[in-house]
Amino acid sequence: MSDPIPLRVVDSITELQPADAGCIALSGSHGGLSSARYALAARPLLSVFNDAGVGMDRAGIAGLELLQAHGLAACTVSHTSARIGQADSTFAQGVVSHANEAAQALGITIGRALRPQIETITRRRS
Repeated sequence: MSDPIPLRVVDSITELQPADAGCIALSGSHGGLSSARYALAARPLLSVFNDAGVGMDRAGIAGLELLQAHGLAACTVSHTSARIGQADSTFAQGVVSHANEAAQALGITIGRALRPQIETITRRRS
């Protein structure tokens, strides 16, 4: 058995550090480009954001594409299912609204509750 994947539950993705590489980062941050740049620097296995209502020109989820371009998995939960800025709400109540290809390859499915999907990934990898 390999070591379990660490979960980092952070209200803001800015709290990630280089030591968090390979973790599952559950955040309350929006999934925009600025948030994605922080995730890119830390390189988690999976970054979870809030879609923040998606917004104009899909700004609330634009970071998913950026992370995909760097081979990193990312998804968002719907702003109607979890509180923006509160990572514990993301994990407890979040329903996946968008996922890049790398996240889908990990088993993340749009329209399903986030928590059981995260638990399945961590069980499969430990």
